[in-house]
Amino acid sequence: MLHCACSVRAQAFPVAESATTAASYRGLAFGATAVVVALDQLTKQWALSALATDPIPVVGSLNLTLVFNSGVAFGLGSGGGWTGVIVVVGLALMGGVAVLAWRADNRRRALGLGIILGGALGNMVDRAFRAGDGFLSGQVVDFVDLGWWPVFNLADAALWIGIGLLVLSAGGVVERA
Repeated sequence: MLHCACSVRAQAFPVAESATTAASYRGLAFGATAVVVALDQLTKQWALSALATDPIPVVGSLNLTLVFNSGVAFGLGSGGGWTGVIVVVGLALMGGVAVLAWRADNRRRALGLGIILGGALGNMVDRAFRAGDGFLSGQVVDFVDLGWWPVFNLADAALWIGIGLLVLSAGGVVERA
């Protein structure tokens, strides 16, 4: 009976092989987080300078319009003193997502969780460093205006893309090796 060198190695070093795979999933998750946060903050900086005076029409009902959001998703809870609650709940959820990303057991799940974490962190950066009544009370910069949907940003879109990847990873869609 012939044995492939790779199968002999896998049998001899199963823990090392699994640790390497886990580390690569972590790298994917937290690398995706960093990319999303960087792109989100760059696009928000662009929006602050390019959209300060007037919106930019793109196509059809799509416009780029600068909006500041003090509430949660889609502006819910704005102006009602909910910022502290939003921040505490957001930080707790980000901690949970980070733990799940650390433990991710496949690429799609790791990528989805990393993208979700990046989206949440991108908006939390706004809360921490944009003008507000104190630390973590800043407003989130939104600028993608579909005309028929609340104005949003790249971080918001990343949250939904990440959720989509998680649904695919949980729904039995087979991932290629």
